Amino acid sequence: MDSGQLIGIIIGVIVVIAIVVVVTMVSRKRKVEANRNKAVEMREQAKTDEIGAREREAKAARAEADAKQAEVEAERLREEARERQQEAEHVRAGAQEQLRKADELDPDVVTTERDAQTPREASGNGELRRDRGDRNPASAGQATTNPDGSQVSNEPAPNDPAHTERPREDNPRNL
Repeated sequence: MDSGQLIGIIIGVIVVIAIVVVVTMVSRKRKVEANRNKAVEMREQAKTDEIGAREREAKAARAEADAKQAEVEAERLREEARERQQEAEHVRAGAQEQLRKADELDPDVVTTERDAQTPREASGNGELRRDRGDRNPASAGQATTNPDGSQVSNEPAPNDPAHTERPREDNPRNL
């Protein structure tokens, strides 16, 4: 081999090495640029995710505040319901007391068995208090008119046990 060929081979090897170096450098630059672009995209995604996380935290805080507000409102409504219930019980007790006093004053109402009941039992039994005037639409001594036009006296028969002045003790009408 002569020296010209040897120089040609050396120059060829140097050119191939130079091409490999240039290709490697260009490849690294592209890889570095791609990494930079990917890093930028990742940062943008992280910012978007951060904003989304803040929005979710804000929604969670709002939901928590709404829940606390609902609890406060529910407690206020419970308290209002308790107050109304107490007021209703107070009014009921007053009405029962007034009925008891009226029964004590009315000579036609039997109160012995009802006195043993609590006011709630007395109001819950659903029976009505009636006196003699409620049972007989026309008061004693007045006459009523029959459909045929004749008049009938409402005077109780003297021997009629259903029309005695005192209620029967064995069958009280107002319980």
